[in-house]
Amino acid sequence: MRMRAVRLRGFVLASHPGPCLVVTALATGLAVGVGSGPGTTLLVAGAVLTGQLSVGWSNDWLDAARDRAVHRTGKPVVSGLVREPDLRTAALVAVTLCAVLSLATGVVPGAVHLAAVASAWAYNLRLKATLASWVPYAVSFSLLLLFVVLAQRNGSMPTWWGLLAAALLGVGAHIANVLPDLDDDAATGVQGLPHRLGRARSTALALTALVVATALVVLGPSTRPSGPAILGGGVGLVVACLAAVLARARPRSAWPFRLAMVVAALCVALLVMAGPDLMTVRVAVAP
Repeated sequence: MRMRAVRLRGFVLASHPGPCLVVTALATGLAVGVGSGPGTTLLVAGAVLTGQLSVGWSNDWLDAARDRAVHRTGKPVVSGLVREPDLRTAALVAVTLCAVLSLATGVVPGAVHLAAVASAWAYNLRLKATLASWVPYAVSFSLLLLFVVLAQRNGSMPTWWGLLAAALLGVGAHIANVLPDLDDDAATGVQGLPHRLGRARSTALALTALVVATALVVLGPSTRPSGPAILGGGVGLVVACLAAVLARARPRSAWPFRLAMVVAALCVALLVMAGPDLMTVRVAVAP
């Protein structure tokens, strides 16, 4: 029984539970906000959760050798809580379930979500160590918004500013997530965009991405920003600036990434508040 509990803890930690649950909650909240019914909302939540689990488990499985090389004892594989083959199996099972749940929302929205998950896997497999390390985050975040809107199957499409804001949030989250591990990553041959830019310029880029994303969701709607929207945008700007300050003051802290997720949550709330303005483009729907 004790061994099972240890392995379960290993699987939970290897899933990157914070980002996994936050992204799932944001997608579910957005689905409710754009008018999805209970059935669709549950499918969206299940698809996003299993997709995020597959991404987290594949990350720790594929990075196991690098994590051992730099003695990242906080990683479940390095500390012996779970084995690489078990994570590989779990990741493949999760992505299979993700495919089933995604396609249950419809062929088109399902394909969009699977493309988002494939983009995240591409990051784990290769792109994290290249100049294009930011691309999977930008693509996956924007495709996630597109998936949630398309899952309604009423012909709605998100606006350009909504998709751009989501992409910028992805870029900001990527940089904030990588900053604490710059030295360890460099020691194992990982040279993504933040590693090439350096800590100072990467921090400035993350701050810029988060600030512009926040401004887009406040100013993007055709109607005049409401009081709550302005307040939410202001809080988002303050949190983004705080994340940048912490990234410089505490280089190995996880708080900048957590605060980036707070900005993402605020932006999702603002997107929901935008209501119909988030989906001003409509296309014909097949019967």
